[in-house]
Amino acid sequence: MTERKIRILVAKPGLDGHDRGAKVVARALRDAGFEVIYTGLHQTPDMIASAAVQEDVDAVGLSIMSGAHNTLFPAVIQALRARGADDIVVFGGGIIPDDDIVRLKEAGVKGVFTPGTPLKSIIDWVHEHVAE
Repeated sequence: MTERKIRILVAKPGLDGHDRGAKVVARALRDAGFEVIYTGLHQTPDMIASAAVQEDVDAVGLSIMSGAHNTLFPAVIQALRARGADDIVVFGGGIIPDDDIVRLKEAGVKGVFTPGTPLKSIIDWVHEHVAE
């Protein structure tokens, strides 16, 4: 019997149309041995939470460049809680000012990565903070 891989849903909430970073992170996570599901652009928090539950993921990685992180990241967490999925680890990245990182963590975002974060740091963080 083989060990189950950590499953991660990578999503782009809101109207943000810049997906290069999300795709780079998704590929790095996949290449590191995780099972990755990428939902594509323009996802609502409910769509993301629904996909996370349907795909039985261990974590959701959110990517945002539009500045709506203080609204959309907590909305995803609330949508997961509404589905009884508060055990799913939520992390995110993008253009996020340092002052907002504390607010996001207080809202339940477990990890926040800004531009320039080495991919290895994200992979190591997932190994450390996400359980199968």
